[in-house]
Amino acid sequence: MQRFHQQNYNFLTQPMSSSNREGSAFQFQDQRVRNAIVYNLPFSNVDVSLAPQTMLSFIRRLKQSYESVSKHVPPDDEARFLELRRNLQSISFGEAVLEKGELNRSRKDHPLQIAVLGPTQAGKSSVINWLLEKKLAEVSPLAGFTVHPQGFCINLPPDRVEWIDGYFRQYQRCPRDVLPSDRYDCFALLETAADARHALSGSVLWDTPDFDSVDAEEYRQAVLRVAALADVVLLILSKDKYADLSVWELIDLLEPLSQPTVICLNKIEKTSYQTLVGSLQEKWRNARRDPPPPIITVPYLENIQVDDFALLHSERTQLLGAVDRAIREVRRERHAKNAKHFVQVHWRDWLAPVKAEHSLKIEWHSLVDEAVRDSLNLYKRDYLNHPHHYETFQRALAELLTLLEIPGLAGTLLTARKIVTWPVRQIVKLGQAVGGRRQQSISGEAAILHQAAEHLFIRISETILLKRDDDPSRQAWWKEMAGLLKTTRPVLTNRYELAVDQYIRAFQPEIEKTAHSLYDRLREHPAVLNGLRATRVTTDAAALAVALHTGGIGVQDFIIAPAMLSLTTMLAESALGRYMSKAAADLKQKQFKAVEALFDRTVHAYLNGLPGQMDTSRQFNISPEAIESAEAQLV
Repeated sequence: MQRFHQQNYNFLTQPMSSSNREGSAFQFQDQRVRNAIVYNLPFSNVDVSLAPQTMLSFIRRLKQSYESVSKHVPPDDEARFLELRRNLQSISFGEAVLEKGELNRSRKDHPLQIAVLGPTQAGKSSVINWLLEKKLAEVSPLAGFTVHPQGFCINLPPDRVEWIDGYFRQYQRCPRDVLPSDRYDCFALLETAADARHALSGSVLWDTPDFDSVDAEEYRQAVLRVAALADVVLLILSKDKYADLSVWELIDLLEPLSQPTVICLNKIEKTSYQTLVGSLQEKWRNARRDPPPPIITVPYLENIQVDDFALLHSERTQLLGAVDRAIREVRRERHAKNAKHFVQVHWRDWLAPVKAEHSLKIEWHSLVDEAVRDSLNLYKRDYLNHPHHYETFQRALAELLTLLEIPGLAGTLLTARKIVTWPVRQIVKLGQAVGGRRQQSISGEAAILHQAAEHLFIRISETILLKRDDDPSRQAWWKEMAGLLKTTRPVLTNRYELAVDQYIRAFQPEIEKTAHSLYDRLREHPAVLNGLRATRVTTDAAALAVALHTGGIGVQDFIIAPAMLSLTTMLAESALGRYMSKAAADLKQKQFKAVEALFDRTVHAYLNGLPGQMDTSRQFNISPEAIESAEAQLV
């Protein structure tokens, strides 16, 4: 499998220099389209059915993303590699198709392009020599002998074909006799003369490598680039190859372009003409929606020489006549519509893995959202709504007791609180500074908040483990997310614990505000206030409050102390009872919102952004907005 990947990555990852991308001589620019878009002018006769510059830019970006992702497919995931390779081939073809559209606009009079395509050993080079009655294309009995595109410029001066170098900007133009056998990023152009009345005069006839051999993976992109450039396709097939899957994959790929096509069924016995032609036509009807093209049959002649071309004069005349009729059917003005159709046909397949990547991120965000909701519900259940654990309102009552003007004790209690609690607070701060025991560690709320965070991490980790047993194409993503979560969890936990400490300190003013609100309400009811002051219960409870503030008593002891229970009962049964319930509910609501904000700005936000820390070279990194913008051009 590793060898399989090495053999196929070469054609997937051809480098493109910045000068080729930005400063190529082949810069397709339709100024009218550009001006109409930039300056909001009427388009008049400008064809913008595909908005090619926008779409071409997107297709190139998509292609680069595919190349990057393909290099990082695990060696054991052959299915994903093959899917990406198949899509990359059609994307590369689509890029060339759009560039052909730019060529049609920028150089409307560029010479006609005829692509001779076919599987290995079909006789493509021999047919070219036969049509031109010259031994131009080199032939060999060896399969895969032609590995570079070779264009024969028939009665064309060099200045009419200089743009071809830009179209093949990723390939080096070489003289045909020095084309390297160990490099596939080369092509050749050869000038040749013919009778001015020759059907192919004024055109470029392209001899191409095969597309079905094992080595074809290395040079298939060059074949597709020639096929996209073609105004006319001459498909050379043999009786041994016409039914091959690779042949019909190519035929299917070309269908949306509606290129005038001629089929030459080569190397067959005359007795098999009718059978093979009928079979080929039936396969065409099953594979495509357009009618079968003309099929010219050519018998097999062993060791044919240049002087023997006259032996097949009738077949040559038929083939040239069919090609000539195909040339007359060329309508370049239809190319934009056909190119748009090609992109539409393949769009869903191209974007499927990109959208799958988006769905993984959405799935992750949903997982984080659910885990945070669960943790908040745990906090609500085990603290805010728990009859024994909830202590915040009791702290508000403790603050209320210090506000009561208790004759003979008020001044003493308040002074004692200030004096006694000051060193306690300083010691706690010092303990925090040196990493000692936090003040909040004795808080029931802090403990439950820490449990809630632990619950969140366990929930996410367990779900990731289940996801990693999912579709193999998704395993790598979830595996990387598991690694990121494991790495970042200690840092995130520490940040969260510090944030919990800050929250508890920051929420203290709300507790005091509630106490002041209750005290102000008591002052509106003098009878209740005086009744409280007249009881021994109030004095005892106030003493408990001072003990709570100084750390001499815990919150739970404060809550269940007889004096505090009596005071709470008196307040609840007084005219202040309903207001107390409302104040407690309001405090809980504010507290829950504060904890929600705590999770949002620490755990939630950080975890939602975790996919952004993944290795970008393994991802497509194409946003939904970019896809939406590109899709708008296809409507």
